[in-house]
Parts: sequence; structure tokens; C-alpha cells
Amino acid sequence: MKRLHFFFMALVALMTMTTFTACHDDDDDKKNNPVEEITPYHFDLVVTVGKQGGMGRDVTTIMQTRDSLNAGDVVDFKNAGSEINADYSMEAITKGKYYYQVPVSADRFVKLQFVNNRMQVVQAQPFKANTYNCRQYCHAWLDDNTLLIMAANGDKNAIIWTKLNTEDMSILAEGTLDLKVADGWETFTTSGIVAYRQSDNKLFYFYYNKKGSGRKATNESHFHIAVINASTMALEQDIINTEANEMAGSAYGELLQQTTFFDENENLYLVAFNDTDLGEEGRLLRISKGKFNFDAGYNGFANSDGKLLTVQYLGNGKVFAYSRNDALTEDDGKGGTRAANQIDSYSHYYSVIDLNANTRTRMKFNGTDIDYSSGRFSQRSAFDKNTNKVYFGVNTLSARPCVYAYDVNRGTVSKGVEIVEGYYFEQIRILEGDKQIKATK
Repeated sequence: MKRLHFFFMALVALMTMTTFTACHDDDDDKKNNPVEEITPYHFDLVVTVGKQGGMGRDVTTIMQTRDSLNAGDVVDFKNAGSEINADYSMEAITKGKYYYQVPVSADRFVKLQFVNNRMQVVQAQPFKANTYNCRQYCHAWLDDNTLLIMAANGDKNAIIWTKLNTEDMSILAEGTLDLKVADGWETFTTSGIVAYRQSDNKLFYFYYNKKGSGRKATNESHFHIAVINASTMALEQDIINTEANEMAGSAYGELLQQTTFFDENENLYLVAFNDTDLGEEGRLLRISKGKFNFDAGYNGFANSDGKLLTVQYLGNGKVFAYSRNDALTEDDGKGGTRAANQIDSYSHYYSVIDLNANTRTRMKFNGTDIDYSSGRFSQRSAFDKNTNKVYFGVNTLSARPCVYAYDVNRGTVSKGVEIVEGYYFEQIRILEGDKQIKATK
């Protein structure tokens, strides 16, 4: 019996040692083979068929997902991608994996995901008191999950707002801004532009008053800056600026074009313009941190030659810009010439603004200026922070539409994918995928 007991105890000790050793090895495996959480991403590429899009043009608009925009591929949209204009709009808010917008039906807010080249509804929230039209509103993110929507109401005599929880698209609060149309004017601009300054919890709503409608409307000579408490939505100041006539992209509230940004010091920049005898003179205005009005005399768009359309902040005082050269002319189809300032005019180009040096450098490829491009509306560039590259598309007169990549660190430009003729490049957006676990060794 003693021998049996001794054998049993020895067996238990051996099993304990084996178990302990196995746990120790497992810990070593984790230490020697660490893992990390990564977020894959892709590009959603948008084109139109037959002519450029924008300004509500009735034109077929197709979106296609691309894992890469590198050189070597020629992208065809025939039977590849989805037409999005029937139910949704190219004018949308993007964050992380999702698109957010008011659809064509104009009866709800929707959270969308473009998966397998198909737009899928993730969540929807019917309107309550405040109603909005597709494409006609502005927005700001108050935190990671709180989205503010603002616009003029249906009669355009009041500014309405709605706060959404984007986790479930529930309406957190909604109301009307305490702002009246100025005496002698009839309506507000449709959307306006709004930006959120986190340090003092202030919203800056840029708007103007109007008379009439459409292209015959008359605007105030200078637009307003409404300063709003983001928590209570109380109007604190209504300032008439003296630096520019109008904000750029005010009809879409940055749904289609990026026209505002904050730098590392929380200075707020806004794209605007002045009407001159030579055309629309682009300006890049600045509201310094802690201030509420634009810095007098400041213009970050050095040596303006026309309208500044979109901006993207790259860090370290560098801004990627898309603008129009208003000195160019084109055939008017009647035996004469006209200013090349139409949507389809080949007068648009990309440059990098250096705010510190007050310079602007046009994008070149192989030492030569990239040809002028057609297409005025939509965000035509995307900043990939993962690779520190800006991808931007062109529609030039002499070649297929294509995408270029600007390497921010090196200051160099390389050519990316080309697009089959017959399609017109419109937009690049970068969207995230589902997070993945990856071994780092």
C-alpha cells in the first residue's frame, strides 16, 4: 500500500510540474509573439458618366471600392460598382467605416456602409420635428459619436439643428437657433458651414442673408460668423466679417468639399472668396485660437489666381489645395471665347500651400506641371495618414482620367491608377474596415 501511495503522489507531482511548465511556455509564447489590433482601410472611388457631376446635375454616378490606387491598374466601372444617385448622394459625411447622410427620400437620417460594392443601410432614424433635404445641410462632430446637423428650414427663414448619437442614430436633441433674417433681406443661405472648436466648446456657423432665389439671388456683401455654445446651442455672438464676401462650398456644408480645418494650435481656417473684376479671388482666412473673428489682413492663399475650392491639412503648416485659374479662357461654342470657370472647364489644378513660408507650389509629375483638370465640385483628394500620402484625381484634356499620389515626406508625385475613357473622376474617400488582430512577429 505504501508503494502504491508513493507511486500516486509521484504521479500527481509530475502532472503538477507538467501543468506549470505548460503555463510558463504559454506566457513565453505571448511575450515572444505579441499581437496588435490593426484597422484595415480601402478607397471608395467615384466617377460620373458622360460629363462632370456637381451642383445637382442629373448624371449617372458610380462608386467602386479599391484596395489600392497604385500604378498598373486601369479601372473600368462597367458592371463594377454601384450607381448611387437614385437613393443616396455623393454629398455625404464619412467617419471610420460609415457614411452618414439624408437620402434622396428626405425623410430620415441614415448610417450606411459600402460593402461588396453595394450601399447597405446599417441604421436609420426617421425625422422628428426638424426635417432636412438631401445634400442641403452642414455638420460638425462634437465628439466621436455625437454628430450635429444644421441647415436653413424649408422656408429658409430660420436655422434648425439636430444632434444625433451615431452609435444607434437616435436623436439626442433638436431645435432652432435664435437667429433672425436681417432687416431688408428675405432668407438665409441654404446650408452654411459649421466648425467645432473643442477647447472652449464653441461652434462657428458661417452664413449670409439673401434676396431672391437661385442664380438670380442677391447675397449680403459679407458673410456672418455666428458663435454658438455647443452644449446649449445658445447664440453668443453674431459677427459680420470684413475679410471676404462669401464662403466657398456654402451650398453643401462640407458634405461635398472640405473647406475648413484646424491646425495643431487650434487655429481655425476657412476657404472664402471675394468677387472682383477679374473673377472670384480665393482666400484662406484664419480665426486664431481663443478668438472669434478672422485675423485682419490674413490670407493663407498666397498669390491668388482664382477661386480656392478645397483644402486638406497635412500637418506642419502644409495644406493640400484644389483651385481654379480664372485667367484662362475657352471656346464658347459661338466663335468666341469665355472665362474657363464652368464645371467642365479645364482650368482646375492642385497645389501645396506652406502657411509658414506663405508660398504655394503647384503639383508636378516628372518635373512638369500636371495639366489643368475639369471638375469643380466634390472632394477630389484624400489624405492617407497611414502612408502620409495624398491621392488626387484628374480629368485632363490629353489623357485618360487618372489618380496621382503626393508623398508628403518626400515631396514627390507618382502616378497611380488610370480610369477607362468615358468616365469622369469625381471623388476619393478613405473608409475603414473591421478591426483585425495581427501578430507583430
